Amino acid sequence: MSSNDIPASPSTPHSPAADSPFRSEPTSRDEAPQYVLPLVVHIEKTAPPARTDALRTAARAVLVMLSDERSVGEGEWARAMRDWQDARIRKVVRRARGSEWRKASALPGITVTGEGAEVRVFPPVPLDGWPKELAKLQVSGTDLDDPEPPAAPDRRGPVLWLNPELDMSAGKAMAQAGHGAQLAWWELSDTERKAWREAGFPFSVATADAGCWPELTASGLPVVQDAGFTEIAPGSCTVVADHPALRRG
Repeated sequence: MSSNDIPASPSTPHSPAADSPFRSEPTSRDEAPQYVLPLVVHIEKTAPPARTDALRTAARAVLVMLSDERSVGEGEWARAMRDWQDARIRKVVRRARGSEWRKASALPGITVTGEGAEVRVFPPVPLDGWPKELAKLQVSGTDLDDPEPPAAPDRRGPVLWLNPELDMSAGKAMAQAGHGAQLAWWELSDTERKAWREAGFPFSVATADAGCWPELTASGLPVVQDAGFTEIAPGSCTVVADHPALRRG
């Protein structure tokens, strides 16, 4: 994509609640072929990334993939991206180290780096059609910690607020943060998307205060409601995507 053009939303921009890609009950999206967006986080035993950095990097990787010139129009990944967004918006995070990471990095995709985290995002693949280099990677083992308390989020900019009542593995939380970033992207105008992209997709990731969470979910901001395939109950609200352009009042 050129720096002068951010395309319109894909074939399914932010959908009405009745056809949300995250609803736990059946919707029309279940009738479409199902795809998954693979994300691989680089985790070496001796130097794992900090949890918050990994969440932020995974969410940024989703935004980079959505806005890449290969993902839109007649780009080489555009058909897969459209098919993925017409169905359930599934994301799966797996871990890799050493030779596994080198093999994964050789596949078509985009590597996004954070303060210490590295996440590679790949074009969507059929739910049962993972490349062998990625299929052998483990979903478990993505438990990460913040060695120091994360910095307070910059409330002047976008913030992905995590549900304080849910206990999610780092891998699950990375996928949910990616969902939140994607919902924010869908809601923004082309001009707002362009500005966010040209700024390098700045945003914070933070766990909301328990007392503020009900207000956030009722604020009109995009809310991720998980379908409940793994770890948490169907319909659980996991992330609120708080972007200044989407704030009401």
